[in-house]
Amino acid sequence: QVQLVESGGGLVQPGGSLRLSCAASGRMFSINVMGWYRQAPGKERELVATITSGGSTNYADSVKGRFTISRDNGRAAGYLQMNSLKLEDTAVYYCNADVLVGGVRYPEVWGQGTLVTVSS
Repeated sequence: QVQLVESGGGLVQPGGSLRLSCAASGRMFSINVMGWYRQAPGKERELVATITSGGSTNYADSVKGRFTISRDNGRAAGYLQMNSLKLEDTAVYYCNADVLVGGVRYPEVWGQGTLVTVSS
């Protein structure tokens, strides 16, 4: 069983920055794609960014140029650097991973989420 734990959320003013972290734990696993998703109140969960094991990245248009996704394969961790935050970035942010455990693929492993509130 692989678990993901997010951290780094909080309250920030518009224009500010936050860095989210996602720590993966478990036995004998490897991570293919890691991603960050978010869900704002009253809205559906949406993709923010993804990163492959090789470092290829993909971003939602709404965060391009402001957010940066990265990962540390040695530490089984992922990060989301969020700059120039806007009111509309307020949401619960979830870490997601496509993992292999003992040769079995689990494409939808989720963390519990961390709340980001952008407010003046």
